[in-house]
Amino acid sequence: MFPVKLDKQYDHLPAFERVTNLLRDEMIAGKITVGQTLGELELSERLESSRNTIREALRQLLCEGLVDYQRNKGVTVRRLEYNDVKDIYTVRRTLELQALLSTRDIKKEILFGMEESLNKVEAAVAVGNWTEVATNSLRFHQSIVSILGSQRFDSFFATIIAQLRLLFANAPDEKYFQQPWVEKDRDILNRLLSGDRQSTSERLALYLDESEQKLLKLYNQEE
Repeated sequence: MFPVKLDKQYDHLPAFERVTNLLRDEMIAGKITVGQTLGELELSERLESSRNTIREALRQLLCEGLVDYQRNKGVTVRRLEYNDVKDIYTVRRTLELQALLSTRDIKKEILFGMEESLNKVEAAVAVGNWTEVATNSLRFHQSIVSILGSQRFDSFFATIIAQLRLLFANAPDEKYFQQPWVEKDRDILNRLLSGDRQSTSERLALYLDESEQKLLKLYNQEE
C-alpha cells in the first residue's frame, strides 16, 4: 500500500492528532471498516509516522469509542451496539436541530459545502457507488453542525459521524439503506436555502426519527 500524506488542513496540529484525524476521516469514508485490525507497524509505514505517534492516535480513537483494544489481539475497529444508536441520535438531534434553529447567519462557504456534498451524492448514485453516497451524506450533516460556528462542536461531531458510519456496517444492502436519504437530504438543503429554518428543522427531525428507527430495526433483526 502506498504511503498516505496527511491532509494540510491538519498541519497546525500535533503529529498524533493529525494521524487521529486522518484515521477518523478514513472511517467516515468507509476505507476503515468494523472489525479491521489497526496494526502499529502497518500504519506507521503507510502514514510515514513514528510508532509512538500511531500509538497515541490509537489511544485517542479508543477514548472516542471508535476502536477496541484486547491484550494479545491489538486494536480493532469497534462494532457498535443497539444502545449506541440511541445515544448517537440524541447527539444528532441536539446539535443538528439546534444549528438549524439558531439565529446565526449561515456562511456562504457552509452552504457551498452542503451543495458540493449533495452534488457528490447524486453523482455517486448515478454510477452506483453507494459507499461514496454514504460518505458525502455524512459530510452534508457535518456542514449542518458547522452552522453553530464552534470548532469544539465540529471536532466532537466528527467522532459522532465516524461512529454513525460504523453503525452502517450492520446494513446488509448498502444501496437499500442509503437510497431513501438522497432526496431527503436535497429537500432539507432546498428548504434551508429558501430561508425557512423552522420548516427545515421540522423536516430534519422527521428524517432523524426515520433514520434512527431504520438502524434500530437492523440491530433488532440480529438479536
